[in-house]
Amino acid sequence: MSTVENLQALGLSLPQVATPLAAYVPAVQSGRYIHTSGQLPLIDGALPLTGKVGADVTPDQAKELARTCVLNALAAVKQIAENLDRIARVVKVVGYVASAPDFTGQPAVINGAVGKVKLCRYRPRHSGGGAFSHPQPVAAQAGRYSLSGERFPKAGVA
Repeated sequence: MSTVENLQALGLSLPQVATPLAAYVPAVQSGRYIHTSGQLPLIDGALPLTGKVGADVTPDQAKELARTCVLNALAAVKQIAENLDRIARVVKVVGYVASAPDFTGQPAVINGAVGKVKLCRYRPRHSGGGAFSHPQPVAAQAGRYSLSGERFPKAGVA
């Protein structure tokens, strides 16, 4: 089953690549690797929910926002790779959760997004943490995801 078919089976689809809100590009290729910039949980160019997890946003809402970030990151990767099935593996996922001071569930937010989307066919390494503030009023900079993916060479050999 292709990556896009996996997403469709989960009831998900890739959005259009989000328009950058500052001076950066959504993704760049360096050698065999594609790296994404941090991806916000933008839907049609807007943040669907703002605030801090544990205060204004529930952990379940934050997981959904983080899932949106991962889909936005995959869309940015696809823009460069042209086909997500050319991605050999996702090397690393980094997520940040804008949290209330007493919220300690950041790993569950990030794990929830990675597990829900079932990135490609691999279990990526991921890291993340809490953030007290962010330049945008996002509930999750776990709403802020970055992916690093290794690409097959043009000949299709891993």
